[in-house]
Amino acid sequence: MNITIAEIFDGMTLRELFQFLHLPKKDLHQLNMSKDISINEQPAKLMDRVQAGDKVYIPTPDEKSNYLPSYRYAQIYYEDDDMLIVMKPKGVKTHPNDLKESNTLMNHIIYTVDSEYVEPIHRLDQETVGLLIVAKNPLMKKILDRMLEDNQIDRIYRAKVKSLLPVKPQTIDMPIGKDKFHPNRKRVSSTGQRAITHIIDSEMLEENVCQLELKLDTGRTHQIRVHLAEIGHPVLGDPLYGNSTLRQLQLHSHKIELVHPFTREQISVSLVDEPLN
Repeated sequence: MNITIAEIFDGMTLRELFQFLHLPKKDLHQLNMSKDISINEQPAKLMDRVQAGDKVYIPTPDEKSNYLPSYRYAQIYYEDDDMLIVMKPKGVKTHPNDLKESNTLMNHIIYTVDSEYVEPIHRLDQETVGLLIVAKNPLMKKILDRMLEDNQIDRIYRAKVKSLLPVKPQTIDMPIGKDKFHPNRKRVSSTGQRAITHIIDSEMLEENVCQLELKLDTGRTHQIRVHLAEIGHPVLGDPLYGNSTLRQLQLHSHKIELVHPFTREQISVSLVDEPLN
């Protein structure tokens, strides 16, 4: 991992930098024992201080992802040395459930990018289209995982629902658990995991069709679909939680925004056009 030190880290030790990014203590210990760290091509340790503009090399664990290449290209919207933002098509799973599978998004990515390690930071339902974040090394994955947990990554979705009037902005804070009567479904359940969805905007597109803009604080399976159905506005084209007989789910991951952990630059990626369903 090659890092150019941003202004915010000027005067910090490397240890303080990685503590600021909440790297787990186990990984800090491993880096502390490493003899391969360098600052401006000179051997260094975690306790050494850095200045803005310094070129730092941090070794990353020699881990490889086990995804088979699909020989199909992934659509990349953003890429740097450590992370990607990619488009997940409709009907494609985020990752395989069996290592023999080779037609998921992660199979496409391992074929497309020059990295032996690619792992998703979050997931999208198979029928959901849109943007998804992928780490290209194990240290970045742990940093991005923590950022997601701490709500430092904004994931904005758009969904079309049936409604006579615009849906008011609101926060849906309802736990989601398994539906014991339907193995493929989830449901609002007092014994489930906490799930928070924010409806931040809405507009009427046509008679009885309203488009919602939503932000997630958590990422439970089918979260948006369950929550919107629970408040009486199931996603159009949803056969599981609505009354649709067609699998044309009108839901997509529209925008991702975050501050890059190392460069501190604002990354904002959004879909210009609505993806085809």
